[in-house]
Formats: sequence, C-alpha cells, structure tokens
Amino acid sequence: MAEAPALLKAYVALSEIFDSTSLNATERQVVLLAVSYENNCEYCIAAHSVISGMQRVPDNVVQAIRVGHPIADRKLEALRRFAAAVAKTRGWPSDADAAAFLDAGYTSQQALEVVLGVGMKTLSNYANHLAETPLDQAFAAAAWSKAA
Repeated sequence: MAEAPALLKAYVALSEIFDSTSLNATERQVVLLAVSYENNCEYCIAAHSVISGMQRVPDNVVQAIRVGHPIADRKLEALRRFAAAVAKTRGWPSDADAAAFLDAGYTSQQALEVVLGVGMKTLSNYANHLAETPLDQAFAAAAWSKAA
C-alpha cells in the first residue's frame, strides 16, 4: 500500500472508523478473518490470526475460521456467516443470512458496520493479492493457505 499513498490513507482511516463501531474487538476480528477467508488472502489470515491473539480473541474462534468450520459460539457464528455472505455475494446476502444475523442479537446498524468491515478488509485483501505481499516474519507462525 505504500506505493499508493491514497490507498494506504484510506485503509488507515477506515480501520480507525471500523474500530469505533459497536462491534467489540472479537467481533471485528471475526469479520476481518471471515472476509479474508472468503477472499483467500493468505497474508491477511496470518496477520489477523496474530492480531486476534494479541486482542485475546479465543483461539477456537480463530481456528474455526481458518479451517472453514462453524464457530461454536452461536452469535459469533452468525456474525461470521453474515460477513462471509456479504463478501461472497458482493453485498447481496440472502434473506435467511440477514435474518439469522438479526436473530442472533445483532442490529441493522451492526449489519451496516459489517459492510464497513467488508469494504475495509477487501481493500487490503486485493492489494495484497496484486502485490503478492510476502508474509512478514512476525506472522510466519500463523501462515495459512485455504484447503482445496
């Protein structure tokens, strides 16, 4: 992103705004990991796996997303599914996905906050794809690739 200062500036600004949403740190990392999984971003999955550990996101939550399994916590699983659906459908999640998200205790405001997270993380995912960003040593222990 350093080669495109406007992109870097946008990503940093969106990250700060996403951090100010009503979603807590664990929920924000679930969104970012779910989007990175859907976008098959090896760099971002590794980075957010490490960041999640620093933010005390339960390891079983991170590992479930990394391997494409449901999260045991029903509410976080609804969030993961909704964020993944928004990313996968380019903003057209099914009525069932939206209903499950709301039924789990999330709000319409939070659905839109998920959209913010999807947009922010998609910027990073796509930039890393185009740049073929090598994995930093700090994230090497959390290296990831999507199972076939």
